[in-house]
Amino acid sequence: MNVSVTVPVRGPLVAIGGAEDKSQPAAILKHVVELSGKRAPVVGVITTASAIPDDVFGAYKTAFETLGAAEVAHIRVRDRGDAGADAYVTMIRQADIIFISGGDQMRLTNIFGGSKALGAIRARHAEGAVVAGTSAGAACQSATMVYGGPADDSLRKGAVKMAAGFGFVDGVIIDTHFLERGRFSRLMEVGATNPEFLGVGLGEDAAVHFDGEVIRAFGPGHVILVDSTSITGSNVFDLDDGEAVTVHNVTMHALVDGYGYNLRDRRVLGPDELEAYRLEPKDAYS
Repeated sequence: MNVSVTVPVRGPLVAIGGAEDKSQPAAILKHVVELSGKRAPVVGVITTASAIPDDVFGAYKTAFETLGAAEVAHIRVRDRGDAGADAYVTMIRQADIIFISGGDQMRLTNIFGGSKALGAIRARHAEGAVVAGTSAGAACQSATMVYGGPADDSLRKGAVKMAAGFGFVDGVIIDTHFLERGRFSRLMEVGATNPEFLGVGLGEDAAVHFDGEVIRAFGPGHVILVDSTSITGSNVFDLDDGEAVTVHNVTMHALVDGYGYNLRDRRVLGPDELEAYRLEPKDAYS
């Protein structure tokens, strides 16, 4: 069954599961830098989601400078006034890599939603800049995002909370710290109620690159895909909120570095087949 997943042709989009290595060799951050195509890129770090923005920025500044960044700018947007400030919009427009840190994704969507800063991020992405985010900065990338739901008891109707995200990729739901916090049931509940969404569960120190119709997994950790398009039954429509959900024939895949997934055909790509996609033009599709 083919389901529409829209990933327009533009700059690279990278989602990271959180707790990525920031010391040498920092495989995930190194790959983000390489995706910019610049020998010495300008990196803008958005720390809005974090309660300790200066500490978070300091760690990323050191990491990106070590990886060869020409400049690492702190896009320290803390409220909606900041999100409309020309100074921060200019920093975004000058960045080759826009990196969104972890924290609370609802702070991100509340502060950036409808703002000049978010418009600038979208414009730079359309021009070819890398947009990357970790933890909350990854979860917010999809058109619909998960922002809550207990990991230990989410297979209950209404337990998982969802809201509008930034819309850099449609047709997927991204969850982070996936293995470490036991969040399988969250994406299963999402799939029971919204089978068209592909669940992308990112383990810590794991990442995906949304590359046209292909998802490329990279980093030392695991990427878990939860595909509910072929479910054969669920009781979710008969339930009241809080009641236990049953769902049948959910398909799951565990990907590691070098493997991928075709969003159009809904199938795993091995390293050889994934490498072949690098030689083909990436057309927009829906």
